[in-house]
Amino acid sequence: MSFLVKTSYSHNLASTAMLMCSSFCPQIPNQFRRRPISSFPARPLFSVSFKALSSQANNASTKDELPARIGFLGIGIMGSPMAQNLLKAGCDVTVWNRTKSKCDPLISLGAEYKSSPEEVAASCDVTFAMLADPESAVDVACGKYGVVSGMSPGKGYVDVSTVDVETSKFISGHIKTTGALFLEAPVSGSKKPAEDGQLIFLAAGDRSLYETVSPLLDIMGKSRFYLGDVGNGAAMKLVVNMIMGSMMASFSEGLLLSEKVGLDPNVLVEVVSQGAISAPMYSMKGPSMVQSRYPTAFPLKHQQKDLRLALGLAESVSQPIPIAAAANELYKVAKSHGLSDQDFSAVIETLKGKLQKQQ
Repeated sequence: MSFLVKTSYSHNLASTAMLMCSSFCPQIPNQFRRRPISSFPARPLFSVSFKALSSQANNASTKDELPARIGFLGIGIMGSPMAQNLLKAGCDVTVWNRTKSKCDPLISLGAEYKSSPEEVAASCDVTFAMLADPESAVDVACGKYGVVSGMSPGKGYVDVSTVDVETSKFISGHIKTTGALFLEAPVSGSKKPAEDGQLIFLAAGDRSLYETVSPLLDIMGKSRFYLGDVGNGAAMKLVVNMIMGSMMASFSEGLLLSEKVGLDPNVLVEVVSQGAISAPMYSMKGPSMVQSRYPTAFPLKHQQKDLRLALGLAESVSQPIPIAAAANELYKVAKSHGLSDQDFSAVIETLKGKLQKQQ
């Protein structure tokens, strides 16, 4: 399998060329098992220049180099800044969200609003979706007034949600019945990287669609990988988030143990940041964790969901992941104590003993 990564860019953009580049499966409602076929007429695949764009390119691109009309479904912690970066780059963006008010800031920046995923897909050349979980991803893509009903040959659907392999393949199959193209491209990164256009895209699926939307991925992210067949992107994202969740659980233990034996946990954060186990996550989250503050960048409930999906993925290939399994139990306890919507670093609260004493 070949892995293609976005090139880094010099100040001379004119000389920069783009590189051409678990088994958990949620119960799929019966109504989604029939594959509706769009009756929309076929039209040629939208034209786009393959000049690579950097997130720091100061909008050097023009609309002519991008798909003419871009849809974005799911305007939450991640989707909102991603769509905003597309708007700032001069893209024609149409948005949808279950709660319309979340779209208002984007509408004020020039985005158009449609009342259903179907309408967005029907009116756009390529549609992105950033949804909370596999169930939402299936519903938005394949449910009543879903994306599938608005797709047709010449269009593309890019799901940047974090889902399991089977869900991604299920959605891909439905999209392809319409003659449209499908790409999964889950992202590594949370709220701040999304705002700064520093996400990492883990793409798999139709390579021609990957090449077409690469300039858009470059607006929203700092790097991208093409991983081959549908499912590989989903699997890579679950492995990455499995590691991240386990790291945070272990870091939480270290912070509390250092304090319990009379050490300054703030000094521990500094020591860790200068050693072989240094990670940006520790330096970024550590100081606020010491102060028991957990501003939400990546909701704890999503981290637990990803660990759950990773456990299913591991089970499908008979791979033991005992550390991730233990971490998952910790996040489940955190959820049961009402920490679901706080940042995943709030998992440290489950180790303090206070929550258990409240029962």
